[in-house]
Order: sequence, then C-alpha cells, then structure tokens
Amino acid sequence: MNAPIVKPWIDAIHAYVPGKAKLGGFAEPVKLSSNENPLGPSPKAIAAMAATAGHAHRYPDPASVALREAIAARYGLDAGRIVCGTGSDELLQLLATAYCGQGDEIVHDVHGFSLYPIAARRSGAEPVAAGDTDYTTDVDKILASVTPATRLVFVANPNNPTGTMIGRAELHRLHAGLRPDILLVIDGAYAEYVEDPDYEDGFAMARDLPNVVTTRTFSKIYGLAAERIGWAYGPQAVIDVLNKVRAPFNVPAAGGAGAVAAIGDSDWVDASRVHNKQWRHWLAGEIAALGNAGLRAVPSAANFILVTFPAEGPITAEAANAALMIDGILVRWLPGQGLPNALRITIGTEAETRAVAASLRRFVETAA
Repeated sequence: MNAPIVKPWIDAIHAYVPGKAKLGGFAEPVKLSSNENPLGPSPKAIAAMAATAGHAHRYPDPASVALREAIAARYGLDAGRIVCGTGSDELLQLLATAYCGQGDEIVHDVHGFSLYPIAARRSGAEPVAAGDTDYTTDVDKILASVTPATRLVFVANPNNPTGTMIGRAELHRLHAGLRPDILLVIDGAYAEYVEDPDYEDGFAMARDLPNVVTTRTFSKIYGLAAERIGWAYGPQAVIDVLNKVRAPFNVPAAGGAGAVAAIGDSDWVDASRVHNKQWRHWLAGEIAALGNAGLRAVPSAANFILVTFPAEGPITAEAANAALMIDGILVRWLPGQGLPNALRITIGTEAETRAVAASLRRFVETAA
C-alpha cells in the first residue's frame, strides 16, 4: 500500500538534540547543559508575565509593537526594521527558507550552532561546513567554502558551542569577501555577555548594508528561555520578507510582557553579566589546573566553557560526562557536532559551578 513520501531533503535532517534536562535517580540534577541564565529572569519580568494571566483568552499583539519599541529604545534601532520570533531559532530557519532552495548552499562554521544545517536542509539547500582554527571562526576558510551556489552564510558570534568570537575587522572582512547576493546572518545569541571592545554587534552593519541581518534572543542573559522569544534586525526588505513567512501571533502575551520588562531592567542584566564573568573566569582557572591531565578550557566570551579532553586513554570527554552524571551533573557532550573530545559546560550558580569543578577534579584524580 502506498504511503505519503517525505521530501528527500527533509528526510536527510538530523533532528535537533537539546541538552539533557532529566537524570535518573536525581529529582533536580545540576543542569548545565543548555546555557541558561542560572539567576533566572528579572523579578520585574516575572511580575509582568504574571499580570497577563487574566487575559490568556486573548490573542497577543500580532506585530509585537511594545516589544519592538522596547528593543529599539534599548539599542537605538528603528522599530520598523525589527521582527520578533518564536526564539531566534524561528527567524534563522525562516531566513534560510525565504532565501534558499534546492541547488543552493548555506555556509556555516564546522563547529557552529547545530540548527544551521537543519535550517539549510529544511529549505532544500545543502549545508556546507567551513573549517575553523582552534575552535574559532576562520574567515578565510568560510570564504574558501563559498561557491556560485552559496546564498547565505551563518556566523554565530560568540560561537556556540565553542564560546569563541571574532573581532570587528574580521567580521567586516568576511562581509567584504561575500557577493552582494549572499545574505550574511550574524547570530548574536550570546552578544550581551561580551565585554571585549573589539566586538562587532552587527547593528550598524544590518542598518547600513543590504545583505546583513543580525539576530538576538531573550533565552540567554534575559533568562526567558521557556518563553521562546527572539528577534532580528536588518534591511527593511529582509524584515518585510520575514513578516510574510513568520507564524501569526508568534510571541505569546506573557512572554512578550516579560521581555519588555526584562530589557528594561538593566541592573538585572548587569548582575547576570558580572556573575557570569566571575564564575567563567574561576571555572577556567580550575580547568587550567587540570591541564597536566590534558584538559583545556577554550577561551570563551559567552556563558559557557568548552572543555577539551584527550582523545584516548582514561580521561576522555565521554568518561568525564559519565562521571559527572553519576554526581548528578548534566553538561553537553558533543559527538554529534564533531566534538567527541569536548564537553560544553554552562556557567551555573556559585554552588553549581563549584560542584562541576569538584566533580571533574575527582574524575581526573581517580582516572589518572
């Protein structure tokens, strides 16, 4: 009997695998697998979301006017050139869908966000993984991967899952090396954690250049991962296209109200950034102290650290991941992203960060 046949490029997708959230034997494991803000959302955001509960029977604003205006005020942008989405994930996928199709190619960092190849295949395009250098986006390797079929380039800056970033000159050099018909998408999910003065946030590029879009999310420093809210800023023509293809009512009323309050609470954002910087630095130091065992903390500008391990022997990333789970700690082991020798560890609370460092130390001492 005949059955419906899925499109072959859809069938080729490897579904997105999120960080583990549950662990047998532990009611509340230490969850450092998804790069969430350990301090949670701003109390002002919580209050704003709670205030919407009595209006749950009404559809939210389809244009997210209040949220777009709050974002525009915070970053000095044109609200008319902002579009909101169900997380930045929705917008990244829609950009691929709108600008790419069968026979096209999308270039991304070989160790970039795992959603990029999914977005490419969903559109019918072929994902092309460009090599990197020491876990950092390599502009020359991206440009060398561009072909006449290339229609879009994804760059996460800082990058996920490596935490590394490229500076202003390199990002501009990348754009200068692309054809005008190639859309450069700068994924800034972790931008609010960056304090390097050489960082390019992409806003001026997206304002002034016809083929640059930058995306952001409320899931990270703003602590609203459960609400799934993201946004994009770019040329009016691109934003108009996204508004044609995005889902209607794609930002829930509660989450939208929370996001407006969160972006206005600069003290909470600053406290989250300070906490992250302090404990990222501390954890990197703890990992460095285990360097004789072959561990290395890749320099990070985000709210997590990529820790690499020897490829063979008793002290591998897989063995470390198993040891951490025995201690009730969930991190992200990355064989599916071409990093079987690495664990990505979110910066948690002080207690959680100390716990993961202690667990790794015990593992190394026991395995050595």
